[in-house]
Amino acid sequence: MSWSTRELADLAGTTVNTVRHYHRLGLLEEPDRRYNGYKQYEVRHLVSLLRIRRLAVLGIPLSRLGNAADADPGTAEVLREVDAELQQRIDALHQARAHIVAIIEHQAPADVPAGFEAVAARLSESDRSIVHLMTRFYDEEALEDIREMSADESDDTGPDIENLPADADEQTRQALAERVAAVIVKHLANYPWLRNPAGHLSQGHQETFGNALTELYNKAQLDVLVRANKIAEQMMGGAQPAGGERTTRTPD
Repeated sequence: MSWSTRELADLAGTTVNTVRHYHRLGLLEEPDRRYNGYKQYEVRHLVSLLRIRRLAVLGIPLSRLGNAADADPGTAEVLREVDAELQQRIDALHQARAHIVAIIEHQAPADVPAGFEAVAARLSESDRSIVHLMTRFYDEEALEDIREMSADESDDTGPDIENLPADADEQTRQALAERVAAVIVKHLANYPWLRNPAGHLSQGHQETFGNALTELYNKAQLDVLVRANKIAEQMMGGAQPAGGERTTRTPD
């Protein structure tokens, strides 16, 4: 009994290209050829291919398949490594599904930062950009506080900051800065670490985060945030807000 490459592939539930790939890697022995030049695979080739496919399905790297098929003493260790990798992938998939459920439940944009699905309706485009940066630069303890700040419904300054034109007049800037300052003072009282956020930032990223803010806000918005920090400092009796002249207001 013998089969062609395509027949062998069909019997093993794989493809001709996969069979040829295994040949190139030296995993599957080359069969004899018929008088017409066509390969003729035998039962032993089918059994070998099925064994290889079984190991591949388990997730064993192709570079380790040969030893695993020969019951190499190191096979158990390879399987442990594969099992650990599979567990990581399973955990990641569970997490992804949880995020998808939250996005659907809160009707949030699909690109909302993880953990911020419930407050997505309060996040502007710029806010989401800032929060994305925060998720990379801040530790989880800080992010949990930032989620709480973002959910603060008493802070209604977000839309006004987002829609502030670059040529906003003096009166508009000052009025908005005073409102933002009140939010900053409240956040500093509830989250003291905002006075010195460096302890919650990845090393070397504090300056990166600060520079990113200058690119996400226009001239008037930045002016309002600087003013707000100065007003907040005065309201707190000279205690300097976090980050000097950088805003401690979080997206809302």
